[in-house]
Amino acid sequence: MQPQFPLYIPSKGRAHLCITMKELDRINVPYRVVVEQHQFADYERALGKQKLLMLDPQYQHDYDAFDDLGMTRSKGPGPARNFIWDHAISEGHAWHWVMDDNIKNFYRCNKNLILKVDDGTIFACMEEFAQRYTNLAMVGPNYEMFVLRREPREAMTFNTRIYSCNLIRNDLPFRWRGRYNEDTDLSLRMLKAGWCTVQFNAFLQKKLATMLVQGGNTAEFYGVDGTEAKSRMLLAMHPDITKLVWRYGRKHHLVDYRQFRNNKLLRKPGLVVPQGNDEHGMRIVQVSEVSPSFRTTSERRPSSRRLRRSARAQVRDSTAST
Repeated sequence: MQPQFPLYIPSKGRAHLCITMKELDRINVPYRVVVEQHQFADYERALGKQKLLMLDPQYQHDYDAFDDLGMTRSKGPGPARNFIWDHAISEGHAWHWVMDDNIKNFYRCNKNLILKVDDGTIFACMEEFAQRYTNLAMVGPNYEMFVLRREPREAMTFNTRIYSCNLIRNDLPFRWRGRYNEDTDLSLRMLKAGWCTVQFNAFLQKKLATMLVQGGNTAEFYGVDGTEAKSRMLLAMHPDITKLVWRYGRKHHLVDYRQFRNNKLLRKPGLVVPQGNDEHGMRIVQVSEVSPSFRTTSERRPSSRRLRRSARAQVRDSTAST
């Protein structure tokens, strides 16, 4: 299966990388990349003209960056995301996908196995779920690094932020805003208005760290302000549920999503959900014994304790052999 709705990738300064694009090409999922005019030729050489859309610069001028810096600094991917939203509407679509350009892989998580997917079925599954409800605004896959083998997880998390890979309902009265943290801000405005969001733990994305990937807005944003400016902007946007704390070795925002527990999904009238487990044609194929496509989460990220135990075992084995 393949996604029903169009998939867009805003990208800047990464024509030499095309990380998400390569993954989508691998699994044969169609997409279009939105780029600024002065970088169009670079991306055309990398991807071909048929996969590109040129960003209308008016979206950059009109974008609400939620600060006083104006056009003196990059406004981030928000303008391109608003352009994408309107472009999807112009083509008559009810929903659209928008993805960051630094997603290396997509996975299905099932019974503690993290399985690399080989087609677009997981996107079709998320679309099918989203269309069952009248008040579901946005869905997307969780980051694979947040799903751990020893931590029990439901198949999905309700009413939280959706990052980096978003399926968005087009008829909503919202648009992206903010120079930083625009994904968290959009999620919070939807939730505050009574809409629901769903983050899938059954479907995952491996997103490379923004500050470690060349291009994008890394130098323009973090080289000047670091990450604290992002957190302070979110605090200004949503002071009622956000606070500034010390996390990850730096000042970071912390959002309290508990007040949105009462946002309940409403099924469409007359909807009949089939009983039983529908795999939508998906099946597990073990490519090889050491394939990175087939592994448990514990094999992915061994703990420091496990590493120490392994090191001690290696010492014992070495001593025994001598």
